[in-house]
Amino acid sequence: MSIRKILVSQNAPRVLTQYQAVTQKFGVEFTFCPFFHIEPLTSREFRAQRINILDYTAIIFSSRHAIDAFFSLAEELRVKIPETMKYFCTTEAVAMYLQKHIVYRKRKIFFGNGTPESVVDLIGPKHKGEKFLITSSDNASTGAITSLFDKKGLDYSTGVFVKSVSQDLSSLDIGSFDMIVFYNVADVKSLQENFPDFVQGDIKMVSFGRTIVKAMEEAGLRIDVKAPTPEAPSVASAIEIYLESL
Repeated sequence: MSIRKILVSQNAPRVLTQYQAVTQKFGVEFTFCPFFHIEPLTSREFRAQRINILDYTAIIFSSRHAIDAFFSLAEELRVKIPETMKYFCTTEAVAMYLQKHIVYRKRKIFFGNGTPESVVDLIGPKHKGEKFLITSSDNASTGAITSLFDKKGLDYSTGVFVKSVSQDLSSLDIGSFDMIVFYNVADVKSLQENFPDFVQGDIKMVSFGRTIVKAMEEAGLRIDVKAPTPEAPSVASAIEIYLESL
């Protein structure tokens, strides 16, 4: 089977160079279409978790969506965030986004290099006595960071602040694609909701990231290409290697 049409379940990246190179080399056509979008939890949904924000002295953020949802919910619930609150962010970009909601003061805001380990290193002995609230989305696994918190004996809770909502994909002729790329558990959920009678057949499936693999397998999807790998750190490079092998 030749691969001609490839569906990528995300918005098109700002830089398309890698995809353009694959297109020129193999004559394939990429279609970028996000399968879901992120929304903040409603105050009612958040209350169901029985989380009192003021019980915590430090917040862990890994996304801009979580930051917006956190401050929006705090306002809706009439919770005044104290100036003594500390913020630990996974990356500098996430930390800088806090400026949208608070006065940026370095003594209260800390950021890592994108890994859970870097966040725990930031905490160290100096901030070990804080009570941490780890923010997350409804389909994200927090195991990587909570296991590290457990090892360090840190006092923490996790709280969902944002949820994934499936996009309307009715305009897509899903069966016309030769290959589909999935990144997120919510991608699989959206596929099932939009196309309940979907049959994979000869369509090749690409998984990007470890968390998506289990969801795809549980949905009965055959994974033909897995990324990232040392040889293929990106989706485009993984597809290029696969097409070269045909």
